[in-house]
Amino acid sequence: MTGGGGFLGHAIVHVLQQRGVEVLSFSRCHHDTGSRHICGDICDGQAVADAVSGCDTVFHVAAKAGVWGAWKEYEKINVQGTQHVIDACRTHAVQRLVYTSSPSVIFDGNDMEGVDESVPYPNHYHAHYPKSKAIAERLVCAANKADLATVSLRPHLIWGPNDQHLVPRILAKARKGALRRIGCRPCLVDTIYIDNAAEAHVCAAEHLSVGNALAGRSYFISNGEPIPLWDMVNRILVAGNIPPVNQTISANAAYALGTILEHAYRVLRVKKEPPMTRFIAKELSTAHWFNIAAARRDFNFQPRISIDEGMQRLAQWLQKNENEANVQ
Repeated sequence: MTGGGGFLGHAIVHVLQQRGVEVLSFSRCHHDTGSRHICGDICDGQAVADAVSGCDTVFHVAAKAGVWGAWKEYEKINVQGTQHVIDACRTHAVQRLVYTSSPSVIFDGNDMEGVDESVPYPNHYHAHYPKSKAIAERLVCAANKADLATVSLRPHLIWGPNDQHLVPRILAKARKGALRRIGCRPCLVDTIYIDNAAEAHVCAAEHLSVGNALAGRSYFISNGEPIPLWDMVNRILVAGNIPPVNQTISANAAYALGTILEHAYRVLRVKKEPPMTRFIAKELSTAHWFNIAAARRDFNFQPRISIDEGMQRLAQWLQKNENEANVQ
């Protein structure tokens, strides 16, 4: 398991442990996952190969996320790192490779409504992250051969308790008064609760074998409950005991602002992410929900936790953690 200490990786480790599977977690820093752990860098091919030795299945979850940074970093981690994993699988005769991709690999800046896996990769990307993940996904698909079965999963907007990215980011921006609705259209988006995302990865691995329906393919996975984007954001805010966001900026203004800020940050060599980018402006003002029939059919993916139940769990977790912080 690469990235076993991350939000999704840790959840997958937990599901595997519940099923009695022996797990080895590989990441740069030690994380208490309750499983054997090896510290190493995905960019170090030898370290990856040493970690993979003796494994029959590899879950490659580790990645450089975000929408800002130098291309060489995204390429080094997301592309070269994935190639290291593929090479290690071949060296040590690993039978199955499950790769965590992203729906952003096919996002061209326009609405994506009920689309399936037949949608092609776009010719242009607004950020390095989706470009690097698309290259890596292609590598994984091409690596599917008679000696190694591969599959790529595309979870969209993973959220839930212990989230280290989406939920904290939304809550932090709202608390600072920096959160704005982008556009006025009620664009539907897919999300996926963390437990459902983890179960999907394990189910895919259990069904994957050389030459079967999954091998060499990519799959969208989500809760299967498209919801207006800003309704979802406001539900997360309510779970965090924060008033809903009401102030709005037009989609065109947000895109223009992102263009200006990206240029300014590059000229000034500012490393931190701008408060708005072109990619974020497009993501937050367009519809993106997906047909998950293929995942249901080919590896029996069934989202067990609904958005309603997930929100209840998230609210309880946020309340508990807030109380612990107050005690400390």
